[in-house]
Amino acid sequence: MIGAGDIAVCGRSGDEATARLVDSVLAVDSAAGVETIVFTLGDNAYPSGSSGVNGYFPRCFAPSWGSKRIMNAIRPSPGNHDYDSGDGTPYFSYFGDRAGPRGKGYYSYDINGWHVISLNSELYFKRATHAEAMAQEEWLRADLAAHTALCTIAYFHRPLFTSGVDGPTPEVKALWRILYANGVDLVLNGHDHDYERFLPQTPDGSADSVSGITQIIAGTGGGTLRVMRLPLVRNSVFVVHGRFGVLKLTLGVGQYRRAFLDTDGRIWDPGAGQCH
Repeated sequence: MIGAGDIAVCGRSGDEATARLVDSVLAVDSAAGVETIVFTLGDNAYPSGSSGVNGYFPRCFAPSWGSKRIMNAIRPSPGNHDYDSGDGTPYFSYFGDRAGPRGKGYYSYDINGWHVISLNSELYFKRATHAEAMAQEEWLRADLAAHTALCTIAYFHRPLFTSGVDGPTPEVKALWRILYANGVDLVLNGHDHDYERFLPQTPDGSADSVSGITQIIAGTGGGTLRVMRLPLVRNSVFVVHGRFGVLKLTLGVGQYRRAFLDTDGRIWDPGAGQCH
């Protein structure tokens, strides 16, 4: 799996650079017979996810991350800017079936023995109703009960924990509680335009090396980069700011490898983890 959030800005070069990086990894993996999924962590197009001739999806996202190779492998999630044009209709229209059910934006799939869940953090905001947020939570419980893979990843736009300038999103703690109770291993987020990895922890932010979820933020896909707040929040163990890049995950049997690849060719935070 490879991807990032906070991606396409017309007139800037960051998204083109990250797209070239993703495309090159896909090309190498395809030649080696390796299946690779491209995930997005929301805010796919700036300043709003709009469509039509002058929309930001066709004008900004399509020339970079909209290449045929990437679109064939993409599994997106929505962010707040994808809803800034209204109810998110352009987002669902652009990505089609790959965005999950229209208006919901949450779905799951399997890859290499892992179960992967894409969620919609924007159902706690914008024009969504309480019932829509509760429906996603009910769906998530049922999905996790029906899929008993050893290793599970969930990704969505807004992080519960962050040292970035946007700050934490307590509304998504409800999702975290469900994910934690069901032994999920990794949560991936965007929203803050930086890279940050946390120790495995509980939904309340206590370190938990046995059952805790490792959260990684990779909001570095092309949107304007930002600085971090100091001091870093509790359990933050690695940060990169001021660099565009993508997170690459190599999924194995009961384990995974991670690395943040920046657009200058440097590899940050390489390491491995075990599934619960």
